[in-house]
Amino acid sequence: MFKSKFRKSIAVGTIATALLLAACGDDESAGKKEVSAENGKPVKITFWDENAGPQRTPIWEELISRFEKENPMIDVEYVGLPKDSAKSKMDAAIAADDTPDLASVQTSWLPEFSIREALLPLDDYFADSELNGMINEGALNFNKDIVADKKLYGIPYTQNLDILWVRKDWFEEKGVKIPETWDEFYAAAEAMTDKVNNRYGYTIRGGAGGSFQIQRMMYAYNGFENYLTEDGKATINDSKNVEFIEKYLSLYEDYTPKSDITNGYKEMIAGFDTGVVAMVQHNIGSFGEHKEALEEGQFQAIPLPKSEDGNYVAEGGNTIGISIFNGTDNPDEAWKFAEFLNSAASQSFWNEQVGQIPTNSDVLKEDWIQNSPHIQTAFEVYDDPNTVLYKPPFYLPEYRSILDGTVDAGIQSVMSGKASAQEFLDEWAGAMEAAQAKYSEHFGK
Repeated sequence: MFKSKFRKSIAVGTIATALLLAACGDDESAGKKEVSAENGKPVKITFWDENAGPQRTPIWEELISRFEKENPMIDVEYVGLPKDSAKSKMDAAIAADDTPDLASVQTSWLPEFSIREALLPLDDYFADSELNGMINEGALNFNKDIVADKKLYGIPYTQNLDILWVRKDWFEEKGVKIPETWDEFYAAAEAMTDKVNNRYGYTIRGGAGGSFQIQRMMYAYNGFENYLTEDGKATINDSKNVEFIEKYLSLYEDYTPKSDITNGYKEMIAGFDTGVVAMVQHNIGSFGEHKEALEEGQFQAIPLPKSEDGNYVAEGGNTIGISIFNGTDNPDEAWKFAEFLNSAASQSFWNEQVGQIPTNSDVLKEDWIQNSPHIQTAFEVYDDPNTVLYKPPFYLPEYRSILDGTVDAGIQSVMSGKASAQEFLDEWAGAMEAAQAKYSEHFGK
């Protein structure tokens, strides 16, 4: 059945301001103090959400409410961080030694945070937990593999996959084939564009986070399994990628909105949900937003086109987990909440609302998994024995800063005509190779 294949596939490849923190710490309206529950008094722990917003914040608030009912001696303070600034806010909190007790942390952040000794190893907690044997082993091993000391710093509660969302109703109206190949993708972007009626075939994420879209589309096209070769050379500026970037970014303005050059996640998704664009590359996690804006049957999730070798290609380690910060005064209470969030009931609730894949094996048996077309699309990719899962160098401390700085800015430079695709990719590759050389020198790898 799909579950066993899915497990195998993942195994191969997956501040707030000081003023806000002070406000959270001063909230003693109920006369509660941050002391150990062992003394018979309530404990307050702070949880940071790295992707807060009107769609996800209520989900966390509901889970917190459930937890507090089951654990009346623990109060959880929720702090929501905007997606595009969450990493920088956590960086600032770590630098100021003013971190929360625990947080939702993206897998790609774990290597840097662990090197900065910001996170608490969870190996012993997990070994003694009822979660042991329930959470996807491949995802857990991936989280340990990418950090220098090979310890467990995050318990993944959700798995994602990048796909294309398409306006199925528009394609049917115009008689355009929903794309399966790259040629069909480019043809559809052109055919679905109707500037007179302010409709565009596609939208490019040129603003914050554009590196995620460009990287995942590029590797889906090139079919490469290696991001860096054994001798530390990047595959980023390969001629196939130059070819892809030139063609992909040439869609800008002709078949995508002019505002794409600065559009981030919210603007990109809004363009799709409000009827401006026919296709958007994101992941299955934006299902909840599409579901609220569009009717069933209007939109559909489809896999990214296969590489010229005929294989699906996806990014390994595409998970988010719960991490506990080393500075917590209440590690046991923080773990109790982390354990609760990874229970079958909590993972099922969160992932069903958001539209992503749970990592708790018990949830994979539930009806909503079988009845969710976009989840089944994800399994179509993960269950394919020929799917290639490329592995970005998450272990490099500079990995995310290179994407957020060098790559995001480079995309805009190409879109605006200030740089060529070759120049952009050479700069990107050079930054990754330099980071790899520095890492190898320090860690002897």
